[in-house]
Amino acid sequence: MTDAFFTVYPKQAKRFNTKTLKKVTFIIDPEYVGVAATGNGVARYSPKWLKEHPEDIDVVTHEVMHIVQAYPEGSPGWLTEGIADYVRYMYGVNNVNAKWALPDYKAGQSYTNSYRITARFLVWLEKNVRKSIVNEMDDAARTRTYSADLWKQKTGKTLDELWLSYTQNPAVELTYH
Repeated sequence: MTDAFFTVYPKQAKRFNTKTLKKVTFIIDPEYVGVAATGNGVARYSPKWLKEHPEDIDVVTHEVMHIVQAYPEGSPGWLTEGIADYVRYMYGVNNVNAKWALPDYKAGQSYTNSYRITARFLVWLEKNVRKSIVNEMDDAARTRTYSADLWKQKTGKTLDELWLSYTQNPAVELTYH
């Protein structure tokens, strides 16, 4: 976990938020039910999860991105989690061994499904629409300037129009680490 942290956190900070916290605390909490959660510079992990999924070290990559994000209250949860999984995809150190991957598009999905579904959409947007879109949405969420209108300002299409384009041609080349 320590190695993963020192590999990914500096990259996340450099790309997304150079003013991120310099002190981060990890807690392996036997009382925690779930996988992991992060708030106020503390990343809390379930020892049960870690024991049952020893290769899933990139849970660290996802969780510490929430520290880098430092989004204020009111930021869309689907985007927050989608960007954290996008970062896991981009910077993950052991996703292949953990058998973690972004899912192929399936009818009925929505960008608001969060996590991996949103992450794959963000990768597609970055490769097909606007290379800087993830950075721009991340910054907008952090600076309280995010709104649904921002997608149209940055791409010429609404979020729903972008999703429709994605659903009509969701192919994207993915490379895992």
